[in-house]
Amino acid sequence: MIIFIVLAAVVFIVLSSTILKMHPLVGLLLAAIGVGVFAGLPIDKLAETIGKGFGELMSKIGLMVILGCVIGAILDKSGAAIKVADVILNLFGEKRPAFAMAVIGGIVGIPVFCDSGFIILHKLNQIVAKRTGKPLGTIALSLSGGLFATHTLVPPTPGPLSAAGNLGIADSVGLVILIGLIVSIPSLFLSTWFAGKFARNVEITENSAVEPPIIIHESRLPPAWKAFMPILLPIILITLASFARILNFPENWTKWLGFFGSPLVSFLIAIFFSYSLFPEYAAERMMACFKSGIEHCGTTLVLVGAGGAFGAILKETSLKDMVSQWLLHNEMSGAYLLVIAFLIAAFFKTAQGSTTSAMVLTTSILVPLLASLGFVTPIQITLVVMAVGSGAMIVSHTNDAWFWVVSQFTGISARDTYRTHTILTGLQGVVSFLVVMVLWVLLG
Repeated sequence: MIIFIVLAAVVFIVLSSTILKMHPLVGLLLAAIGVGVFAGLPIDKLAETIGKGFGELMSKIGLMVILGCVIGAILDKSGAAIKVADVILNLFGEKRPAFAMAVIGGIVGIPVFCDSGFIILHKLNQIVAKRTGKPLGTIALSLSGGLFATHTLVPPTPGPLSAAGNLGIADSVGLVILIGLIVSIPSLFLSTWFAGKFARNVEITENSAVEPPIIIHESRLPPAWKAFMPILLPIILITLASFARILNFPENWTKWLGFFGSPLVSFLIAIFFSYSLFPEYAAERMMACFKSGIEHCGTTLVLVGAGGAFGAILKETSLKDMVSQWLLHNEMSGAYLLVIAFLIAAFFKTAQGSTTSAMVLTTSILVPLLASLGFVTPIQITLVVMAVGSGAMIVSHTNDAWFWVVSQFTGISARDTYRTHTILTGLQGVVSFLVVMVLWVLLG
């Protein structure tokens, strides 16, 4: 019964914003209340659970979104985004900007949440689109596809790292990284092709998250190394912190690297460094960047929190226990288990929105079953992680913070984001899983 309730809620969320023209915040909250009521959760606890889910997600990424918006404003107002675009286009050539953005996304998405990566780089989308004459929709969707591919498949991002830990192969994380890179590469080409074919004609509107890029004379642009620092500093610090934990650095090193490599602190360090991007009136110009960044992330924060509220209600239901019991009573082995792992992760992702939560939930269900089903070697279990990661791509829609970050920071309507971003995430999941099955035949 709970499966039908959740499926009905997902359908309502989609229809409420596209057909019924409700504000997505209303649709998400009504769906959360509906699931709670029909699933038999205590009525007196529903409002508390919704508020808690909203607040918990805000506590995890709220400040990250705000500081990421400030970094985006800094890149824009200092001319750093223009310099970064020049360097990228010189490396890849102006004829392949979409693929260049997909590759950049793939690199940045390894250590950094795709949400924060897109927020940091969204001004770069506008600059590259203007410089090359390519549609902004094509450039933005290529970047989002690259970010999402490695975010779900390559540690040290939390999803694949947690999945590997849950399944008992934390010591083989190097293997997970290698296989994850192999599985994610076709997704980069898919993102480039799909964005060029289906996102070029989407309507871009001026909204609360998108401003026209500022034009600065080339002679006043910052040096390349300074221009890249607001982007690279958080990535480097977060990566060092992740590998300190993975490689068992001395405890004191791990503690301090973990502090400086937390998203909050690393973003703040990047912002303080950014004062050097303004040779004149640095304090005044940085204050303008803070004002602009904070003003232009309100809608995104509200929608991200609403998605967290919906996910919190689902966690209170019997959904996870029901799926676990079904697996125990239906023996699976070999490629069949990979298919089931993929489908379960896809279900959790589509239902509750969070890729990381979908991977953690799915692997926590699978872990007691692996040995009895013949999955014992690191390479076999790594392929299970990849199958789960592929499923956790399907699909990003309105209960997912990633959906709203791409929509709001590009200026694409919810309807067009469904037609492009949501479909692309589904195709990425399918293509990645096909690669996993090929690897199973070759290596399993």
